[in-house]
Amino acid sequence: RVVVPFAAGGATDVIARVLGERMAQRFGQSVVVDNKPGAAGLIAGEAVTKSPADGMTALLGTTSSMLTNKYLYKKTPYDPLTELTPLVRVCLAPIALVVTADTPAQNLPEFMAWIRAMKGKLSYGSYGIGSHGQLACTTLSEVAGADMAHVAYKGEAPMVQDLLGGQIKIGMGSLLSLKAHIDAGKLRALAVTGPRRVPLLPEVPTFTEAGYPQDALSIVGWLAIAGPKGLPADVARQWAQAANHAVASRDGMARIIAAGFVPVDDDTPEKFARLWAQEAPLWGRLLQAAGVQPS
Repeated sequence: RVVVPFAAGGATDVIARVLGERMAQRFGQSVVVDNKPGAAGLIAGEAVTKSPADGMTALLGTTSSMLTNKYLYKKTPYDPLTELTPLVRVCLAPIALVVTADTPAQNLPEFMAWIRAMKGKLSYGSYGIGSHGQLACTTLSEVAGADMAHVAYKGEAPMVQDLLGGQIKIGMGSLLSLKAHIDAGKLRALAVTGPRRVPLLPEVPTFTEAGYPQDALSIVGWLAIAGPKGLPADVARQWAQAANHAVASRDGMARIIAAGFVPVDDDTPEKFARLWAQEAPLWGRLLQAAGVQPS
């Protein structure tokens, strides 16, 4: 059973079902996708932490449901760092900085010069308080001395609507929500987070390529699989091998790229555990630096 913290039909759910079909071939038994949306992923995560450590249940979650919720809420039903077993990442989840087509900035250096010249007059949108978009734009604003205001939307759809309507000129969000409007010429993508370019927008540089390697701009979210605490090492490796096989399949690779993610088909429980331990305090520091207080 793979527990997904989102409703059926979304990008994560679709990826979970494609991967589940391919993983079933390796496991020799069907893999059921169990949708448990709500509470920023905490419902799904709690269900997995309360499951037996027998290899029959895992969480397919995001950086927020597995990591940053720890810093966003004063009280959570579980601590992901101590009550989940990292198994494998299946893809990276970069976000893109976009501006409306009528802005003068054609690239990131021009964007930085523009927001500097417009100090105190611009707002940027993100899909919520504590989102990666907020952390990234806070850094850009600080570097440029731009004093931009943050408009925190409840999800990406209203943010994109306001971008298209001209209520805001700047936004950061997932490629899945922005790609069609970029292709239509209504929005302009200037940079993406993460260590490498994204297959869905190969012409758009990373922030690091464009000369801005700050942590909030170079770090990238991910979609990953984790099991309950105490999962045996051999079982963890079986999950990782099955996931890598599924991601590398034609369907898995195509679905992940189409959703705006970057496939990861060579991860291991050991590599993921090290990354998890390294990134947890970094996300915490970035949230604190952005002035995000636990609610």
